[in-house]
Formats: sequence, structure tokens, C-alpha cells
Amino acid sequence: MEIRLEGTGGPEGWPAPGCPCASCGRLAPGHRRPASIVLDGRVRLALFKPRQAPEAAAPALPDTTTLPGTTTGPDTATGPDAVGGSRAAAEGRLPEGYRLLHTSDGCEVTAPDGGRLLYAVGPPSGRDEPDNGSPADAPFDVVLIDLPDRPERLGDLRRRGRVTPRTRIVAVNLCHRVPSEGELARRLGFWGAEAVPDGTVIGTATIGVHGRERVGRPRRTLLLGGSRSGKSEEAELRLAAEPEVTYVATGPSGGDDPDWLARVRTHRERRPAHWRTVETTDLAAVLAGGRGTFLVDGIGTWLAAVFDESGAWPDGTRPEGLRRLALDRVEARCEALVAAWRGTHARVLAVSDETGLGVIPATAAGRLFRDALGRINQALARESEEVALVVAGRVVPLPI
Repeated sequence: MEIRLEGTGGPEGWPAPGCPCASCGRLAPGHRRPASIVLDGRVRLALFKPRQAPEAAAPALPDTTTLPGTTTGPDTATGPDAVGGSRAAAEGRLPEGYRLLHTSDGCEVTAPDGGRLLYAVGPPSGRDEPDNGSPADAPFDVVLIDLPDRPERLGDLRRRGRVTPRTRIVAVNLCHRVPSEGELARRLGFWGAEAVPDGTVIGTATIGVHGRERVGRPRRTLLLGGSRSGKSEEAELRLAAEPEVTYVATGPSGGDDPDWLARVRTHRERRPAHWRTVETTDLAAVLAGGRGTFLVDGIGTWLAAVFDESGAWPDGTRPEGLRRLALDRVEARCEALVAAWRGTHARVLAVSDETGLGVIPATAAGRLFRDALGRINQALARESEEVALVVAGRVVPLPI
């Protein structure tokens, strides 16, 4: 199958005409045209705005069947009764040998040569089961997918084996939901996908050569940031397209505190449904025995819990010897975590608070916690392949 990406932008392209946003303002008009995909010069997949004529988004091709709204329309009957040529194009039917099926993953197309394409733009719709003998959850050669919308969709496809290292993954429906082309490329690097210029042609016959194995990823990443800096969102974004992730929540249950419970609920709703969650403060054991990918959120709440469990918060009533023993317990837990972080065989990304950029805490407990957190942040950073600071949602790499 030959796949020609006439346009890779959103419904209005990128930039959108007349849009005053910063993302659109960075690009020249016509940078990316509205998404339009032509298969073998005979079938066009396009997602048009309501009441927009197909010819407004893409030029007409002779004897081409255009399937507008292919990601959200009803199932399209195909098979031996389908005919090719001008008659099929006029009736909106697929040429002979092509099969189209709408599933919960998107629009699945199989060409006469056996090449398989998934066009995943818009909300999932259609059936979950295969049709006409199509194998359940068969892998695709090419996936054209709206990654800025829901990158976890790609992770679920990987988890179920529908996307393999041989699958070529191309982002489409690109628009001002992403701040810039540079930021798009950064995100796609995490997700093992690519963006291509309008007019790019992809052939499924050689797709094994182009399938991108995600290599060279850091095994240990530490993301630092202040309160509401966007550090947790950045961590989740980086791992969104992974097939399996264990989210390690180190914070307290929240009890009856409505603000804390709302914050926990927001984090849960933001995470992909197929991720596993573990609530624990025994991070050393998790990292020492774990395999796969872990997101630890976060080191600050873990350290606060360790202070609680060790009875190390200053209260002005205990003898100096007991206070010192409590602080020694905290230090031992921190050393054990750093050792486990250094020796882990898992891929782990941890979020931690940067508390040293504000005013000096007014209480002894605040100063004690700030200093301890600063020390463990330094220790984890020394043992990390990648460290970054998140400020106002923007990521600043911290090279060694």
C-alpha cells in the first residue's frame, strides 16, 4: 500500500487561518494543510469540519473514493461486491480488494496487497470485534494517529500488540494544541513516533526498515519543580505511550481533607486507564525488585512520610539523643533509596519538589525538611542519566 499524506494538520490546518494564538503565530500560513490521506491514489481518508465540502480540504483526484469522517462514521461495507473505478468513487464505495472497518481503535484499512493501516483521529468509535475473518488485534504496518489528543491511546495499542517495533507511527491532525514544532518533536521522541511534512509518501512493503525502535532512552530520570509547576504532567506525558507503567504514589491517603482528595482524584483521572497504581512508601523495595517502567510521584511526599514514620519532626520536648536517633533513621532510609535508585534494573522516572528557591521556612520543621529534600535531590540527580527542572510548564534540561 502506498500512503500519501497530502495534509497532516488539524481540520483547519496549522496555523489555523485568523487564529491569534502563539502557536499559530510562530508558523507561516499553509505550514500544515488539513489532514488528508490518499491510499494507492484510489482511496482518500479525510476528517472534515461539519458542512465543509471535501474539495475544500484536498484537491480532487480522478477515480478516487473519498470517505469523509472516516473516524466517526458508520461501518463501511466492503468485500467481493465492492467495485473499483469511477462508479465506486461516485457511490462512495471502496475499490475492489480494500477493506475498511471502524473499531474502537479507529479506522482500519487493509489493502489488496495485505498492507494494514490504522487511522486513529477523533474519538474511538465502532465495533471491538473483527469482521470478515480479520484476525483479532492484528498488528498494523502504519499507524496515523492524533497523538497530541491522547498519547495513551498509543500505549494501549502497544500493550495489546497492535503496534510493534516494526510499525511506523506518524502523528497527524497536528494543530495549535501543541505550542511549536520543536515541542511536538520533543514529545514524539518520548513516544517513539514521528511527524512528516505534507506530501510524504509511505510504502508498507518496506515498513520493517522504517519501524522505529525506541532506543537510547534514559533509565533514570529526575524531574524537579515547584508547586503547580507542571512537573507531574511532564512526567505523565513522557510515559503516556508506554505499554505498561506502574504509578508509585507515595503521598498520604488524605483522610477527609477535601483539597487533598480533589488533588489525588485529578491525578488519577489524568493517568491512562491501563496503568497500574501502587501506594507505598517503601520505594527502595519497589526499585530493587521491580522490572518495567515506574513513575514515582513523588520524592517530596515520600520524604514527609519518612519523617512521620521515623518520628523525626522537631517538637521541642524530646531529649537530644532521641531526636538524633530519629534523624538517623531518616538518613538511613534516604541512603537506602539512593542505593536502590543506583542499582535498579527498571526504567524509573521520579518527580520531586524544588523547595530551595523560595523564602526561608519560618519553622524549624520546615527548614529541616527543606535541607533533607535538597540533599536527597542532589544524591538522586548524581545517579540519574537525565535531570530537568520544570518551570511554569516549560522544561529546562539540567546537563551534567
